[in-house]
Amino acid sequence: MTERTPVLERLPGEMTLRRPTVSDHPRLLAALADWWGGQGGAAGVLQRQLLLPRLFLQHFADTSYLVERADGTVHAFLIGFLSPSDPETAYIHFIAVSPDGRGNGWAGGLYRRFFAMARDLGRSRVRCITSPANRTSIAFHTRMGFRMEPGDRLDNGVPVHSDYDGPGLDRVSFVRDL
Repeated sequence: MTERTPVLERLPGEMTLRRPTVSDHPRLLAALADWWGGQGGAAGVLQRQLLLPRLFLQHFADTSYLVERADGTVHAFLIGFLSPSDPETAYIHFIAVSPDGRGNGWAGGLYRRFFAMARDLGRSRVRCITSPANRTSIAFHTRMGFRMEPGDRLDNGVPVHSDYDGPGLDRVSFVRDL
């Protein structure tokens, strides 16, 4: 039987918002495989899944969110945490919305909820990163009030941090004051 945490809120369309649990891990990995339509092939699927190890659900569930449909399927999720090294900072590690829910405000709603929680817990800024190739993500973060931090080079006007996550794994770094 799947463990469940209490519903935090009932949302439109018979959706519920709750904290993710370790038992959700296989469903989140399946979403990471399915929701991008196999983008990047097997290597792309694996790369996305490696971004979400079980430890995030073991240690950061209280600062993360899961939106479920009435039938129990995952609709969206946000994995975030409070920085243990920087008491002013909260960090959004991953956000995902099912393809049929994109463009309907789910990601922005989860971000605003995370911002409020982080502010209530004494944080004054939120950080996150994305790939320089993910122009949709860059535009979304800019609309959400994030500013791009200077990198070591520009890619079509976007500041990029070369090898941020290892050789060839460049990232765009964002910060937003709360």
